[in-house]
Amino acid sequence: MAKKKRLSKNQVRRVQSNQNKRLKKIDEKHWDESELGPQLQGVVISRFGQHADIEDENGKIERCNLRRGVKSLVTGDRVVWRAGNEAFHGISGVIEAVHPRKTVLTRPDYYDGIKPIAANIDHIIIVSSIAPEFSRNIIDRYLVACEDIGITPIIVLNKSDLLDPESAKIIEQELQSYRDIGYQVLYSSMHGHGLDALKSVMKDKTNIFVGQSGVGKTSLLNMLLPEVNAITGEISENSGLGKHTTTTARLYHFIDGGDLIDSPGIREFSLWHLEAERIASGFIEFRPFLGGCRFRDCTHQGDPGCALVAAVEQGKIDDARYRSFLRILDTMDDAKNARNRNPNTY
Repeated sequence: MAKKKRLSKNQVRRVQSNQNKRLKKIDEKHWDESELGPQLQGVVISRFGQHADIEDENGKIERCNLRRGVKSLVTGDRVVWRAGNEAFHGISGVIEAVHPRKTVLTRPDYYDGIKPIAANIDHIIIVSSIAPEFSRNIIDRYLVACEDIGITPIIVLNKSDLLDPESAKIIEQELQSYRDIGYQVLYSSMHGHGLDALKSVMKDKTNIFVGQSGVGKTSLLNMLLPEVNAITGEISENSGLGKHTTTTARLYHFIDGGDLIDSPGIREFSLWHLEAERIASGFIEFRPFLGGCRFRDCTHQGDPGCALVAAVEQGKIDDARYRSFLRILDTMDDAKNARNRNPNTY
């Protein structure tokens, strides 16, 4: 019996894309323009393929189809939509246009380039924890992303109740280095400690949780919004990494004001789409020294006369942050080289 040839990832994506196009054409045939209502305003609560849940101005959730001209739609987008009827697979409206975004959180995707995750965000809540591990490098990746797109970051150390006195002292020193350069750092525990402070900074803002899988983002969500009752996951015994529990970004409202977007957990936030200069600028304490190197094309990786290296040696830049910067540059190079070697596998 002949062995079936396995499709490449690019071929699989093309097949899925063609299937989505056929489904979209079927959906659009259903709508009779004369049966659609007037244009209405709404916000995207969650996106599902060619459909999205829209909250109207009265707080009612409607599942809508996307018009062919709507090229990009993510949770948090403000949209124009028209109501129809729910006779066709429960679809009750059509999204016709997307308002300009105030901000947008993106991440690189090997297939789609820069891929948006959520829109119109005020705060990015970077959730870290000592389980599965406390990772400055992951925190720093998110901070660079926040600085690059201009969204205020807030660092939250979750599961702080798991810290013993010695570990607590070490972690506090690590986190103090972020406070020293102007970032807000909060603590939270699985027993609810620190929730009041977290609620206070999130009030009347649109916030999004990001962070490594398994750090407790969904558990925090359940404590902040117990009526949501989101499914939580555990730490994998084999890998020590968190299991993914959230599969699509979704927006929730606080009763006393403010919104929270729960995003899919990701184990590593890549920055390979950014040039080294933008990575360096994303480290805010580097900025006073950028442009002060002896050579204009300084890579800040041990080049003679490097202003950043001198600042580290003088104690003006935290050594751990500088080493994190170097690790990010290394992983960027590795990702770009792998993509160039095997473009069809990404």
